[in-house]
Amino acid sequence: MPELEPIEPTQAVDLYLNAKQSDVTDKTIENIRYDLSTFTDWCDEKDITNMNDVTGRSLHEYRIWRQDDDVSDATVRKNLSSIRVFIRWCESIDAVSEGLADKILVPSGNSSRDEKLAADDATELLAYLRKFEYASREHTMLMLLWHTGIRLGTLRSFDLDDYHPRKQALDVRHRPETETPLKNQKRAERTLAVSDDVATVLSDYIDVHRKDSADDYGREPLFTSVYGRISESNIKEVCYRLTRPCTYGSCPHDRDPDDCEATDSKKAYACPSSVSAHPIRRGSITHHLLNDVPQAAVSDRCNVSSDVLDKHYDRRTKDQKAEQRREYIGEL
Repeated sequence: MPELEPIEPTQAVDLYLNAKQSDVTDKTIENIRYDLSTFTDWCDEKDITNMNDVTGRSLHEYRIWRQDDDVSDATVRKNLSSIRVFIRWCESIDAVSEGLADKILVPSGNSSRDEKLAADDATELLAYLRKFEYASREHTMLMLLWHTGIRLGTLRSFDLDDYHPRKQALDVRHRPETETPLKNQKRAERTLAVSDDVATVLSDYIDVHRKDSADDYGREPLFTSVYGRISESNIKEVCYRLTRPCTYGSCPHDRDPDDCEATDSKKAYACPSSVSAHPIRRGSITHHLLNDVPQAAVSDRCNVSSDVLDKHYDRRTKDQKAEQRREYIGEL
């Protein structure tokens, strides 16, 4: 994990806007500057003088502060969307902790969506990848993230021999001594069964598209890069790039492709609809629950406790939960 470099909020905003000058119009810069001015005003009020000190909790406090400021829900969503893109950029210059942007939950609304990949979008994206990038590294990674609900670190940890094609299963192993730890350590170790379709894509990726490579410890990663094992930042970049709606469909934000900085693959995170691996996990878990997979099974498969699942991952509405309970009760 790189060491954070101190920078004042206003200085970070100035650098960010300066970096965007050549990519967007003056009007867009003006709009972004206004959105971020509310954040720097809040930092001044809270005596936050270093972006290194901004955390998920403080961003949640900003959201509450903004909602109490007698502005519309649409304005709050717009402010938070701009701040999320700014925080992603701050991650790239080591101004804030990695993954902080993913902790910003934009309120749902007609012009926005919860910070998760919706099932319809996942289905459309995977259909596109199956047709145009079948069994590529990117297709295989996105397919595994969606169908298993695993964490980014788990995806990165897989070795080639962790996959058992005859059993159609993947071993999840905690190996901190060779730099592939699991979040919940030994408790996260398990075997993941995969479907016929997922197993077929995995096998085809290994046979055709996987580049032979070893990491610094002599292990053979399942997902490789020119440097050996794929990095976490590389996985995030793939997720951001592929989950832009314009990748597999049309833009829902009425943006002009000639003016949208997110059309640059290296800046895909700037798309308001693009997501990293964690929102894909959240969307996958919600999809499992909506399709009547028992909560205990989801908990075991995705390595998340029932309490944490309820609090942070289950995005079913109260009405959806009630209807599912009604179906079970009706069978008694």
